[in-house]
Amino acid sequence: MPVKILMVCLGNICRSPLAEGLLAAKLPKDKFIVDSAGTGNYHIGKQPDQRSIMTAQKNGLDITNQKARQFTPRDFEDFDYIYVMDNSNYDDVINLAKNDDHRQKVQLILDNLFPGDNVDVPDPYYGLQNGFDLIYEMLEETCAILSKKLIEKHK
Repeated sequence: MPVKILMVCLGNICRSPLAEGLLAAKLPKDKFIVDSAGTGNYHIGKQPDQRSIMTAQKNGLDITNQKARQFTPRDFEDFDYIYVMDNSNYDDVINLAKNDDHRQKVQLILDNLFPGDNVDVPDPYYGLQNGFDLIYEMLEETCAILSKKLIEKHK
């Protein structure tokens, strides 16, 4: 049975689709499933933001088949790991947790780069294209670390 990983941001159109695409590209598809969701319901059923799509494409990733969805309490049952993009997303997801088992699945994604520092992946939505390029670089670095940890743990 594959290990299931969920990436979470606010709207599921900027950061978490990039994180999903990046991590999925770094993990064996027969052993891992990567998905993404948003804590808000603003963009359900929509493709990622065009700026995220462009950033992914220029780095060799295709995220055009992703569709935004909202995080639900059921995700705690369906996923083994839940990585959130910022402290606000963390609080929103933790508030839906029913027990310690659920809470232990949730972690800030940048804890892989900055353990214990509670660093956010900035939301680039209201900014320019270069903001998407910057978060891509952050997510690339943290997903490289995360993929190695996951592969080692689930040999």
